[in-house]
Amino acid sequence: MSSIGSKTYPSIPPQRVAFLGLGVMGLPMAGHLARAGHQVTVYNRTAAKAHAWAAEFGGAAAPTPAQAAQGADIVYACVGNDEDLRAVTVGAEGAFSGMKPDAVFVDHTTASAEVARDLYAQAKARGLHFVDAPVSGGQAGAVNGLLTVMCGGDPASFEAIQPVTMAFSRAVTRVGDSGAGQLAKMVNQICIAGLIQGLSEGIAFGQKAGLDMKLVLEVIGKGAAQSWQLDNRGPTMVEDRFNFGFAVDWMRKDLGLCLEEARRQGARLPVTALVDQFYADVQAMGGQRWDTSSLIKRLK
Repeated sequence: MSSIGSKTYPSIPPQRVAFLGLGVMGLPMAGHLARAGHQVTVYNRTAAKAHAWAAEFGGAAAPTPAQAAQGADIVYACVGNDEDLRAVTVGAEGAFSGMKPDAVFVDHTTASAEVARDLYAQAKARGLHFVDAPVSGGQAGAVNGLLTVMCGGDPASFEAIQPVTMAFSRAVTRVGDSGAGQLAKMVNQICIAGLIQGLSEGIAFGQKAGLDMKLVLEVIGKGAAQSWQLDNRGPTMVEDRFNFGFAVDWMRKDLGLCLEEARRQGARLPVTALVDQFYADVQAMGGQRWDTSSLIKRLK
């Protein structure tokens, strides 16, 4: 049974690509590349998962990032954090050591702008290219090939990877130079944090007041309060269901990046800092792996 949804793929010449990291996001993203006709070699820290992917999608599995990257035109990665990203790029068996000249490394990890700029410089020194390209859309977006991708890097590098990356995306946009993709993803997470807190308070208030909150959400979703979070997570919050992919632990990692960058930039994020502490409360309640809409749990 396929791990990805149905999608119409752009008609472009097949390319040789690698994909490093087959988590809940990376596995279907790599699958869409294979289904689009590209020759895909995958690497995963747990080798059995890479071999299972290869058996399902008809690609190949490699034992190290360097071997996966050999001969690839584009090397994609979607791993956990800055440390994981460095391990698969410049580690002892990192992809940079196996990439051919002028190949492009595309990082879909939500990481720091600082590591993006550093790896961009290291790639350039090796005759390679690097694009930071974090995504929004969650697990459902990855499965259905409808992610939004925010890219930072050189225009020529972006133009080389954009049509291929559309295999798992609804939009792939260059927002600026190296690091700009990660900064744009921080803006995304800051906005989402405030939205979910507002939605949590609204639903909790309505429930205390005895309202039919599914009906209320349907009504206000036709007005100025409408958002993706209201449409998709509002009803499940009312039902007290919190198993929709993007975990609280991951959100705290992302908000930590936002707060660290804000300190560096001299920007003020008072609501984001408060919501980050609210997520710490959810973690203390045992909700580390609940999805981010579980913020409402601390209000009940």
